[in-house]
Amino acid sequence: MKKILIPIVAVSALAAATVPAVASAQSINQRQDQLERRIDIGQRNGTLTRGEAYRLRAELRETARLEDRYRRGGLNGWERADLDRRFDRISAQIRYERHDRDYGYGYGHDRDYRDHRDDRRW
Repeated sequence: MKKILIPIVAVSALAAATVPAVASAQSINQRQDQLERRIDIGQRNGTLTRGEAYRLRAELRETARLEDRYRRGGLNGWERADLDRRFDRISAQIRYERHDRDYGYGYGHDRDYRDHRDDRRW
């Protein structure tokens, strides 16, 4: 009986250890997709300017590269928490940028905002 029970316990312990890793990978990917969609929607409806969307996507790509580096050695609890903090920060930045009333060139900017290359003061 013990000979059968030991391999069963070992297999179940191994399965229990791999399930959270798969679940965390799925939630990380879902979160990245959700943030990317929010950026797309903001750019489409005009609440994000092209520059804001570009910066937010760049930060999202940088976090994805960091995630790849973390996964090479196995994603531990601290690395998972670090990724969560970074995603939270990007989410807050998206929320801020979408509600900052910066609706693109000419609306919400100073009226004197032009290309000042010809102006000697600049």
